[in-house]
Amino acid sequence: MNTIIWKYSPSTVHSFIRTLRTNRRRIVFTNGVFDILHYGHVDYLTKAKKLGDILIVGLNTDSSVKKFKGKNRPIQNEKDRALILAALRPVDYVILFSEETPERLIKMIKPDILVKGADYKISEIVGAEFVKSYGGTVKRIKLVKGRSTTGIIGKLSI
Repeated sequence: MNTIIWKYSPSTVHSFIRTLRTNRRRIVFTNGVFDILHYGHVDYLTKAKKLGDILIVGLNTDSSVKKFKGKNRPIQNEKDRALILAALRPVDYVILFSEETPERLIKMIKPDILVKGADYKISEIVGAEFVKSYGGTVKRIKLVKGRSTTGIIGKLSI
């Protein structure tokens, strides 16, 4: 199983990022809720990993998910979601964050490549301008059509 950082601090993040950079690893960062993991998630994370050497996934905590998805979400708790993500081959690190956006975490990590789904415009991607400011790259990955947690929840409600 890969590494899960349950509670991060600037010193924790700086320490492990320094080690990765010493070994000249290209760091890819993405983030999300990853509730009810499905093939679309696996495809997305596999494509993200191919962009670099290390894939770090910022995972919204339960409290942050409730703020923008509503009181009935997430379906799975943060511990389960983190453990499932960490068990996936493409994922090297999972870092839980409780803010509404991963901006603070992105600024600490300074990834070489920031990744989001192609359903986002570059201008909508949190941290994009920051990453571009130091020569990093922002990539959008095409999502698998018809695969979403919301769609799965809708089918269960039928």
